[in-house]
Amino acid sequence: MRIGHGYDVHRTEKDRKLVLGGIEIESEFGLLGHSDADVVLHAVIDAILGALAAGDIGQHFPDSDSQYKNIDSRILLRKTVDIMDRAKMEIANIDITIAAAKPKLQPYLEDMRENLRQDLHTSKKNISVKATTEEGLGVSGKGKGIAATAVVLLKSI
Repeated sequence: MRIGHGYDVHRTEKDRKLVLGGIEIESEFGLLGHSDADVVLHAVIDAILGALAAGDIGQHFPDSDSQYKNIDSRILLRKTVDIMDRAKMEIANIDITIAAAKPKLQPYLEDMRENLRQDLHTSKKNISVKATTEEGLGVSGKGKGIAATAVVLLKSI
């Protein structure tokens, strides 16, 4: 078994769509980034790569490479799952926390779990997605950005 931890944060930006966990969320702002800036999936990708001791998202999908400009992060997650499959590992469980002052994310969490279930080829019982507001503290608590952390446990196939 292998454990990995991932973290990502992006600043909020007007006139961008907000995508979290592969779900487009109704919001007055989105997140600024080279790809779709999906901090949830980026944290998951880094957690998986960390568990595999295979570097990080920037090494595999650099923002200096134009092929990743505005890319759907679910595509990057699926490519990461290919790396995991080649290492003969699979998800035992994954725990994700999203830190965002707004919008309210509770209505979207189950859809995020379903996207992750599909892309990670695992059961929803192995996936936890939670949200917190940070009580007005920090970058996300003040509405200047959204952050996500992910912890993954991989097991040999």
